[in-house]
Amino acid sequence: MYEMRTLRTDAEREEAAALVQDRQRWLTLQGLPVPARSDIPAQFRAAAMPAGLFEDGRLLACVIPERDPGLGGGKGSCLFLGCVHTLPDQPDDITRLITLWASDFAARQGLPVVRAEVQARDTSGPGRIAVLLHRLTDMGWDIRGFDTGREGERVARLELAAERRAGLSALIDCRVHAPASAPGEGSRS
Repeated sequence: MYEMRTLRTDAEREEAAALVQDRQRWLTLQGLPVPARSDIPAQFRAAAMPAGLFEDGRLLACVIPERDPGLGGGKGSCLFLGCVHTLPDQPDDITRLITLWASDFAARQGLPVVRAEVQARDTSGPGRIAVLLHRLTDMGWDIRGFDTGREGERVARLELAAERRAGLSALIDCRVHAPASAPGEGSRS
């Protein structure tokens, strides 16, 4: 069984930071773009409530879920998945699990959609970003355009409808706390 949970301890946050560093190294070795404008590992150490996807105690992926980040690419309340990283060489199944969890979690929080950004600057040759975006659209994500992202990089803005998924808890145990509003956003109840 998988478990998606809030990373509470310094050790869990350090594990997430190490996962991000491993992923960044792997992307570099593959000739794929790596976000360069921010220290992403430090964001996992400092985030109010980062979350991780675990299988049998092993961290497979980490993310910073936020509520209402006020993105220019979308209107209204949403669950925003910031800094999504998976262990290197993981199958699409991990991304698919995060997609299912995020859609269900947003619905349970009363939010209509999930939003995310994917770096769209492709220095690795034609088509690699297009292949990634195609895989994500196959998982149910919609591309809502291209723009400058939160970290100043060119990104594709993604959106996923929130949907309660009966029985998902048999596959993914959710122990993630309701996300805080992004900096600058007021708390909405």
